Amino acid sequence: MAENNNKTSSGLTENFAGMLCYLFGWLSGLVFFLTEKENKFVRFHAMQSIIVSAALLVAFIVLGMIPVLGWVVAIVLWPVSIILWILLMYKAYRGERFKLPVAGDMAEKQVG
Repeated sequence: MAENNNKTSSGLTENFAGMLCYLFGWLSGLVFFLTEKENKFVRFHAMQSIIVSAALLVAFIVLGMIPVLGWVVAIVLWPVSIILWILLMYKAYRGERFKLPVAGDMAEKQVG
């Protein structure tokens, strides 16, 4: 475990703050992105949380509007999104900068 004990502007360790970025999806991601000005680890996880949860929200809305096939895909996507949520929180808590293919690249560009 690459635990980082670097403090953040909130006073939390960066791995704990990184995990909390995912806790309430885009909302907790937005809070940490706006309040954390210095720590790039936390800012990265906050932005990735915003992007991933917003994409999933849009996907569920669109799938909900497609009768039968969309609903079936949404039912399959639900447990996958829960597993992804847990994985992202776990990786952040371990101090890993776990980057998803598209969302991670976008988050890196935003954080710099």
